[in-house]
Amino acid sequence: MTPELIGLAGLAILALLLLLRMPVGLSLILVSFSGIYILLGARPAWGILTSVPYQFAAKWTLSSVPMFLLMGYVCYHGGMTRSLFAAARSWLGALPGGLAIASVFGAGGFAAVTGSSVACSAAMGRIAVPEMTRAGYDPGLATGSIAAAGTLGALIPPSILLILFGIFAQVPIGQLFLAGIGAGVLTAISYALMIYIRVRINPALAPTREEPVSWGERFTHLRGIWPVITLFVVVIGGMFAGLFTATEAGAVGALASCIIAWLNGGLTLATLRQSVNETIVTTAALFLIAIGANLLTRFLALSGSGELITQTILAFGASELALILGIALVYIILGMFLDPIGAMLLTLPVLLPVVDEAGLSLIWFGVFVAKFLEIGMITPPVGLNVFVIKGVVDRSISLGTIFKGVIWFLVADAVVVAIMIAFPQTVLWLPGLS
Repeated sequence: MTPELIGLAGLAILALLLLLRMPVGLSLILVSFSGIYILLGARPAWGILTSVPYQFAAKWTLSSVPMFLLMGYVCYHGGMTRSLFAAARSWLGALPGGLAIASVFGAGGFAAVTGSSVACSAAMGRIAVPEMTRAGYDPGLATGSIAAAGTLGALIPPSILLILFGIFAQVPIGQLFLAGIGAGVLTAISYALMIYIRVRINPALAPTREEPVSWGERFTHLRGIWPVITLFVVVIGGMFAGLFTATEAGAVGALASCIIAWLNGGLTLATLRQSVNETIVTTAALFLIAIGANLLTRFLALSGSGELITQTILAFGASELALILGIALVYIILGMFLDPIGAMLLTLPVLLPVVDEAGLSLIWFGVFVAKFLEIGMITPPVGLNVFVIKGVVDRSISLGTIFKGVIWFLVADAVVVAIMIAFPQTVLWLPGLS
């Protein structure tokens, strides 16, 4: 068997292991090590297995991942979401579907300090869904808006998905963050417009409108979101002002979140311990997957199958649009069944060379990948965010109701993706200014 066929066989076995529900990280490591063992023999294979994981995990840039995770968990357990929803509600509640629109922008604000879709969905679901159901909102609209808005956590910085993409693709993380802001804002606006239009057409979806709030009350509520604004300005503003690098921004954010949560009365020894424990567990899981993906990259390079796949795809002479749509389909399917980070790291060793050879911007592609993986998180039949919402809302709301509500936001996502593909500058204009 030729080295190329060994590489392709390894990918087929990897797909089989994932279908059998074996953990992504372990599957990647097992297949990669076995393939290198067959190609090079026992001694080189064990040498690579003992050296590559440490060399990869010891990268300075990777230290930002646990720091940003800690920042997000401290914000989550410190209760910073309550003031975000209250502020958005005071400004937007009087609009048709105002509570749902407020939830979208509240989730966008929380995404700016967590970088996690699941955390956004869980936090906003606990706060906003009960408020909407009490106001007579359609359960599908109430839950669907939160499940969809939670996906903003992967686009608006500091996104863990974009950090890991930047490390693997070797592109500036700061540039990815700027591109993510453009895509995140576009997505939030499209969701808000979708809610507004639906409620205008069918007022029964949101029969109760909030009473108009005085300007004084609105500005009073804005004072309540100072922790989130301060943290975002310190971390993102300091990074782009040149005060510290994107890697150092993680440590600054973790420290700042602890100080701000303590000043705001949300940080106790119990919440700090819980935040640290969840950070350690999540970091270990992410690093296992990342190390496995790094070994897979080495295996594909040694076998030559990565180059074979790249040249085969390009030899078809498919247009740039066809290539993009094909990759989009892959990520939507994977996003339906796998954790977004696992799905991304699983495919980057194969797809990055193809995208690079095709001449696509890797900054744009990173945001594109994040967007499609998050679409997968609200796509039937699995849709992780939908199950997160189901876990935090009233038992009388069924999974079918939530999925039915989410469908409309998938339509909005399709419009956003079409704009991103037709007008790449909607994503790239902010990075171009830096």
